[in-house]
Amino acid sequence: MSGINKVILVGHLGKDPEVRHLEGGVAVASFPLATSETFNKDGRKVEQTEWHNIVMWRGLADVAAKFLQKGKLVYIEGKLRTRSFEDKEGIKKYTTEVVAENFTMLGRKTDFESDNSQKHSLKMSDTDSYRNNDGDDHPF
Repeated sequence: MSGINKVILVGHLGKDPEVRHLEGGVAVASFPLATSETFNKDGRKVEQTEWHNIVMWRGLADVAAKFLQKGKLVYIEGKLRTRSFEDKEGIKKYTTEVVAENFTMLGRKTDFESDNSQKHSLKMSDTDSYRNNDGDDHPF
């Protein structure tokens, strides 16, 4: 990974991925990711949590929707992207997102198994990685 806007995050999903399908059937998944840092302040341990908006496209979005859930620990590599939009009052706002290029589910295999039959349809190692291999650097 090279470039000035590349990021690596390890954190817990704040909620299940929200998946939408755009024109042409392009899948996009988004979810908040919490990363935490612990440090000593005045002799006591303090934990500081930061929230990051994660966006995944196409096949990566489909995999995320199938296997990621609120609370799960994940390693994400991606790039920062800032975009603008207008709110309901017509005021221009900006948001910075992490557009994921790949992710690795961390933890025990049982952390990613659910009660449904899906768990038998995929063999998973203790850490499985998923990469956006479409070669397209753009989200659209």
